[in-house]
Amino acid sequence: MTSEFREFHVEADGFRIRYMAAGEGPPLLHLHGAGGSAITPAHHLLAQHCRVIAFEMPGFGNSPENTRTQNQAELARTMVQAATELGLERFNLMGTSFGARTALWLGAQAADRVTALVLDAPAAIRPAGAQPPSGTPQEIARLIYAHPERVPPRPALDPEVQAKNARLVARLRGPDRDAELEQLLPTLATPTLVLFGTRDRLMPPELGRHYKTLLPNCNLVLVYDAGHAIGTERPEAFTEVVTDFLERHEAFIISRSETLINP
Repeated sequence: MTSEFREFHVEADGFRIRYMAAGEGPPLLHLHGAGGSAITPAHHLLAQHCRVIAFEMPGFGNSPENTRTQNQAELARTMVQAATELGLERFNLMGTSFGARTALWLGAQAADRVTALVLDAPAAIRPAGAQPPSGTPQEIARLIYAHPERVPPRPALDPEVQAKNARLVARLRGPDRDAELEQLLPTLATPTLVLFGTRDRLMPPELGRHYKTLLPNCNLVLVYDAGHAIGTERPEAFTEVVTDFLERHEAFIISRSETLINP
């Protein structure tokens, strides 16, 4: 089974949406963070177990500027249509950081289609006044990694692409606490896995208690010695817990109590 990612496009909701895909088996759709779509070491490992479809949401990366979408609920509706256009009636869904709120909206809008939900370092609930990481690649690396010295340097984004992304995120990210979404979460019975790195400087793992309170079927896991980019820093640990959860849901290796994944 190959984990080599290839580029594709799908037309949905008036957008031409780029996505990267690899692997075979049950589909896992991925919604990226505020920095845009990137294939991490964890993506390659996950693609050895399932069909990974990593979307580049409209307006991010090299896609045309998206001035139409006004909030993450709208963005979620677009991504539901993208899944429909790909012929996916049922799928697993993973949202990273900024994309976790979009994933929760999608899960609420299409609960009958999402088999299981993974929230990776979610920024659906943020500390008061939190801001997206910004600065030079080196400054961003110090924010998102527990050990930036161990991670290859991040390539610098084209300044125009970076500015375009920033405008879109500023419009879509909404308040630190989305009251409308949080009112829906207690009705979301989808099996959900929430992952935080123990050394996340952007989204403190203590935020996990909110997801445990609001989501009726929530499993909270803390990944030891990882920062915000868990799938890059601890890809093996990340993949082990995610794949076991997607395969077995409530029977997976982690209990529903808060759990720490060590090396």
